[in-house]
Amino acid sequence: MVPKGREAVALLHETESLESASDSRLVEQVRQGVRAAYGELVRRYEKKLVRTIQRMVGHAETAEDLAQDTFLKAYDRLDRFDSSKRFGPWLFQIGVNTAIDWMRRNKKRVRMSLDDMARGEGGYDPPDPDPRGSIDLSQEVQHVLNQIPIDYRTVLMLRDLEGFPCSEVAAIIGRQEPTVRWRLLRAREMFKEIWERRQGEPA
Repeated sequence: MVPKGREAVALLHETESLESASDSRLVEQVRQGVRAAYGELVRRYEKKLVRTIQRMVGHAETAEDLAQDTFLKAYDRLDRFDSSKRFGPWLFQIGVNTAIDWMRRNKKRVRMSLDDMARGEGGYDPPDPDPRGSIDLSQEVQHVLNQIPIDYRTVLMLRDLEGFPCSEVAAIIGRQEPTVRWRLLRAREMFKEIWERRQGEPA
């Protein structure tokens, strides 16, 4: 049934209110039973979360499934969330851990997925086995990322590709900030070494 008159105006105002609310305010609204507030949180973070998980597991459909699992887990644990902290890093901590758990259970599938991505058969669908001949720089970046160990790749993705500060990366992966900075430095070195080596090789 399509809302009319005052109902439609109220619905419009509610939607506008949710869109302008802070994450912490939305969390409080969810706790008060406003389910639409959680839908707004999902809308804000879904694409970024799916993208990050896909870079970890190497397959689009799996990333979408794991992102859904992450949002369900976050919803179930919302009563434990500290509203004085940022919702995004807390959500991504659940998402990264969910992805890592899946990767540990599916080591063979992860390896095959990453190999498929390099051959152009995975979620990122590069057009060539070696993307250096492509104009899409993001495909080449992903190809190089796939060759970096997951602990370092995760830090590099969260900091340099998703823009989380090191303090929040530390919260997401459950490590001290000095450890994050060291892993980030090493990951950047690995990326640079692999990138430069590939530029010197025939495509």
